[in-house]
Amino acid sequence: MKEYAVPAAVEVEPDLNITDLLERQVKQDPQNALFGRQLSPGTWTDVTASEFRDDVVALAKGLIAKGVETGDRVAIMAATRYEWTLLDFAIWYAGAVTVPIYETSSPSQIAWIVEDSQVKVVFAESEPHIKAVDRAVAQEKLDVVEHLLQIEGEDLDELRSAGAQIDDAEVESRRSAAGLRDLATIIYTSGTTGRPKGCELTHGNFAELSLNSMASLGTVINRDSSTVLFIPLAHVFARFISVLCVASGARVGHTSDIKQLVDDLGTFQPTFLLAVPRVFEKIYNAAMMKAEADGKGAIFAKAAQTAIDYSAAKQDGSVGFGLKLKHAVFDKLVYSKLRERMGGQVTNAVSGGSPLGRRLGHFFNGIGVHVMEGYGLTETTAPLTVNTPENSKIGTVGQPLAGCAVKIADDGEVLGKGVCVFTGYHNRPELAEETFTEDGWFRTGDIGTLDEDGFLTITGRKKEILVTAAGKNVSPAQLEDQIRADAIVSQVVVVGDGRPFVAALITLDPETLPAWLERKGIPTDTPMAELIKHPEIVQHVQSVVDKANQSVSRAESIREFRLLEEDFTIESGHLTPSMKIRRADVMKDYAEVVDQLYAEAAEARSGGTE
Repeated sequence: MKEYAVPAAVEVEPDLNITDLLERQVKQDPQNALFGRQLSPGTWTDVTASEFRDDVVALAKGLIAKGVETGDRVAIMAATRYEWTLLDFAIWYAGAVTVPIYETSSPSQIAWIVEDSQVKVVFAESEPHIKAVDRAVAQEKLDVVEHLLQIEGEDLDELRSAGAQIDDAEVESRRSAAGLRDLATIIYTSGTTGRPKGCELTHGNFAELSLNSMASLGTVINRDSSTVLFIPLAHVFARFISVLCVASGARVGHTSDIKQLVDDLGTFQPTFLLAVPRVFEKIYNAAMMKAEADGKGAIFAKAAQTAIDYSAAKQDGSVGFGLKLKHAVFDKLVYSKLRERMGGQVTNAVSGGSPLGRRLGHFFNGIGVHVMEGYGLTETTAPLTVNTPENSKIGTVGQPLAGCAVKIADDGEVLGKGVCVFTGYHNRPELAEETFTEDGWFRTGDIGTLDEDGFLTITGRKKEILVTAAGKNVSPAQLEDQIRADAIVSQVVVVGDGRPFVAALITLDPETLPAWLERKGIPTDTPMAELIKHPEIVQHVQSVVDKANQSVSRAESIREFRLLEEDFTIESGHLTPSMKIRRADVMKDYAEVVDQLYAEAAEARSGGTE
C-alpha cells in the first residue's frame, strides 16, 4: 500500500485555540484534579482545573504588566516540572508564543534560539540556568531580552503581584484572540546536524490533534486516567501529551529526577506512561539483572519468553491452553512484581522517539502493559501514527491518527499530511520546497512501508542510509536498535559509508555494567579503559552483534566493532536532548578511531594472504 488516510473524528471551529481546552475543563468540572504537585518526596497535592486556571490567569496578567504584547515570544528553560505547563498556558493566555529551551542547552544554543525567535522574556529554572542565559545574552550582545525571571524563588510571586491591576477582560481578550491557524509555539529541533531549525506549530496543531486523538486514545487518556511526565517538556512529545491531558481531564504529575522515578511511580500510581524506547529497555534490563543477581535468571528468562509468546499468540488470535497456564503462573511470580515497580496501576504506555522493537513490545504487552508505539517528529506535533488498544500491530508504529494521512514516496520516504503537520520553519522560507512536495505532503526524511491495513513500519532514516564501497545500501537503525537493547550496551553507531564493510562503535552502560561485572566475578572498580578490552566483555558484545547480524544480509552485517571508553551523552554533544545520536558529531570526533579500525582490518587481511 502506498497511501493511507484516516478522516477527522471531530469538526473543530476555526476560532478555537489551546486555551479553550482548559476553559472547557473548568466549565465541565472545576474541581477535577488536572495535576498532582509533589511538595516533598512521596507527597502529592492535587491542583484542580479552576485552581490551575486561576494561577494561569494571574501569571498571564503579570506578563501583560511586564509589557508582553500579543505575538511576543516568551521562552521557558527548565526541567520537566509543574511550573513548565503552568507558564506555557500563562503565555498562551497572554496571547504570546512559547519558545522552549532545553535545560541542557549551551550558551551558544540559547543565544541562537533567543536571537532567531526574538525572545522578549525568559523563564529560567534556577540560578545556573539564569547564568547560562546571562552568558548567552552577553556573549552575543543580544538586546531583545527585556526580562529574565527565575522559576525557583520569588520571581513568580512578584509576577503575580505585578499583574494584580490588569483587568480580567484584558486577559480574556488576549486569550480568545487566537484561532487554529495562529502560531502557538516555535520549537527548535534538537538537530542531529547543523543549527536547530525553529518549527512553527499552531494552536490548531495542538488543539485539533488533541481533540482527534481523544477519539482514538480515549480509553487510555481520559478523566479517570493519570500519568507522571518525566521526559523533557521542551520536547514536542511530552508537550503534546501535556496538552492532550488537559483536553481530556487526565491527572498529571511531574518529575525530573530519573533516579526517583520508581519511587514517584509508586506513590503517584499512574495508569499510563510516556517514554522513549531507552526507558523501556532499561526497565527490562534492570529486572533481568536483578533476577540474575538473585539467582533467578533462568526463571526470568522463561517468564520473559512466555510473555513474548503469549503476546504474539494473542495478536495472531489464538492462545493455546498450555501457554495460558504458563502465563498465569508467571503473572503471579514475575509480571505482577514488574507492574508493581511501575506503580501497580499502569496498563498502557506510549512509546516514541525511535523504534521500540518487536521483542520488547511483545514482552511488555505480555506482562500486561500495552506499549502503544507511535511515530512522528517535531514537525508533526509528535504523533503522526500510533498503535491504539483497539487497533494495534506490535512491530509497527500504527495507523495515522484521525485527521492525518501517510504516503510512501517512490523512493520509500514516508510523507505526512493532516492536522498535525506544521506550517514551516521560522525565518527559513527557502526550505519550503525541500520540506513539502508540490501537492503539500511533508517529507519526513524517514524510510518506511505501509501494510495492507495501513500500519506503518519505519525501516531507516533517509539521510542516514550508508552506502558501502561495494554500493550496498545499509540502514543503520535496524542493527543499532537490536544491539542497544542488550543489558550492558548503552549506545551504538554503525559506520561504513564508502568503506569496504560495515562496522560499529559501541559504548557500555555505566548503570547496568557494575551488576553484570559482579555476577561475572570481575572487579566493579576496574577502569573502563581495561573493561573495553576485557575478553569476557568483548566476547559478550560479539555475541550480541552476531545475533543482530542474523536479521540482515551478509553484505549489511557488522564485521568489526570497537568498544569506546567514553559513553555518548547529551553533555558530550553526541546525543540530542531527545536521546537521538548526533551521527555527524560522532563521526567527526571519532574519525581517527574509525580510520584505525579499517586500517587494522585491512592489515589483518593482507597479513593473512602473505
